[in-house]
Amino acid sequence: MSLSNGKNEAPVVGSNGVDGEIVNDESKLFKIFVGYDPSEDLAFEVCRHSILKRSSIPVEIIPIKQSDLRKSGLYWRERGQFESTEFSFSRFLTPCLASYQGWAMFVDCDFLYLADIKELRDLIEDKYAIMCVQHDYAPKETTKMDGAVQTVYPRKNWSSMVLYNCGHPKNRVLTPETVNTQTGAFLHRFQWLEDDEIGSIPFVWNFLEGHNKVVENDPLTLPKAIHYTRGGPWFEAWKNCEFADLWVNEMEDYRTQFKKESAN
Repeated sequence: MSLSNGKNEAPVVGSNGVDGEIVNDESKLFKIFVGYDPSEDLAFEVCRHSILKRSSIPVEIIPIKQSDLRKSGLYWRERGQFESTEFSFSRFLTPCLASYQGWAMFVDCDFLYLADIKELRDLIEDKYAIMCVQHDYAPKETTKMDGAVQTVYPRKNWSSMVLYNCGHPKNRVLTPETVNTQTGAFLHRFQWLEDDEIGSIPFVWNFLEGHNKVVENDPLTLPKAIHYTRGGPWFEAWKNCEFADLWVNEMEDYRTQFKKESAN
């Protein structure tokens, strides 16, 4: 089961690392589901580009588009007042969209990847139902992005990037019915799991702009994936945020490649 991507083209597949040969065997693809919101289309494209450019393994990047989910009957809940994006809840359909098989990843679109996704995939441990960065985070701002309300709750930002063991028995509870009817607390706090079923990933894979810090002379604190959770440079109000230059450079690289591909 999959959704169309942002440009209604075939699934994007990375190189397998052998003379640039392209792999089309879906069983070998690492599926990455990216939250998509029409208001952040450029953020999605830059996130997608940053993953593909650095990946040494074959990946399939699939936007979670609410309009497609509604058409296919997988998503029907009404948008709540505290949902800052269209994928606030639809993200939890990841195991279902992966047919409850293998490992797959969900990530918000406001990420910029600076390292090979293989490094992240290699952290996977099959004993866990999910793996994520276990932030201890309480935002100071009352609003984020383009004025959306900034909510505070336990395990804030844990669900913004998750490795899902889609075949794990516990994750079979994440049916469309559950995702459409359960509370935000149940879903975002992973209340269908026991604590020891949640594996931990180093914070540099979900480096929160404005919260996490790089420590001088400590390479273990250098971000591998920057999360512009407060708002990124694609919003006028956040064009001067920390690491804005890295995102803008990636955007320019994406646009250059897009023009080349469009010309061919």
